[in-house]
Amino acid sequence: MRRVAVITGASRGIGAATARVLAERGFRVVVNHRASASQAKEVVATIAAAGGDAVAIQADVTAPGEVARMVGEVEQRWGGVDVLVHNALIPFAITSFAELTWEQLGGKLDRELRAAFLMTKAVVPGMTSRRRGRLIYLSTGLSRRPRDGMITLGTAKAALDQFVRFIALELAPHGITANLVAPATVEGTTVAQQLTREQVRELGAATPMGRLVRPDDVARTVAFFASDDAGFTTGHYIPVNGGIAMD
Repeated sequence: MRRVAVITGASRGIGAATARVLAERGFRVVVNHRASASQAKEVVATIAAAGGDAVAIQADVTAPGEVARMVGEVEQRWGGVDVLVHNALIPFAITSFAELTWEQLGGKLDRELRAAFLMTKAVVPGMTSRRRGRLIYLSTGLSRRPRDGMITLGTAKAALDQFVRFIALELAPHGITANLVAPATVEGTTVAQQLTREQVRELGAATPMGRLVRPDDVARTVAFFASDDAGFTTGHYIPVNGGIAMD
């Protein structure tokens, strides 16, 4: 039976690239979006044209009822979720600590962890019953290496990183893996669009491979974690950054 992957925030950027790559590798794909129906339908159409199987489902991943509805629809349609790729971007402020408010920082922390918590809670029972599952979360190098203005994103993703490690520890005996993929600045994404052209140029020039990350670079790493090849890899954080940071 073909496995089923739910990708949150899949109407564009990393999520859309991941949906296409997983569909190419034989997964049935759920293209989740919050308010980008036309773009999500375009992703589904592209997958279908290439012979894949995909469906677009609207849901706000910070809303418990909407998450439950989406996962229930997937279970009814295809029998369950084998892979969760939690990629949905939760909006954040770019600001210095001097200008930062608790509402900005606390709000980002709350929504970031709420979305990861709700999506994980919704899919894990089915994975546990099947004794197999893949949980993959999009993080960022900013969770480990600060950059001016990125305190809300970096702090929230650092909290997500630790959440995923605890999930990985608890779920490993059930055949479920949980891992993090942490790209540097990715071409064409919402985060990159908030930078000046000069900042983007400098980031690309500073990368040993001479360019920014592309969505397909991230998607292929996600696809590895979704595959049987990664069945004994859990609790890990994998940078996708062209060598700009080496741990």
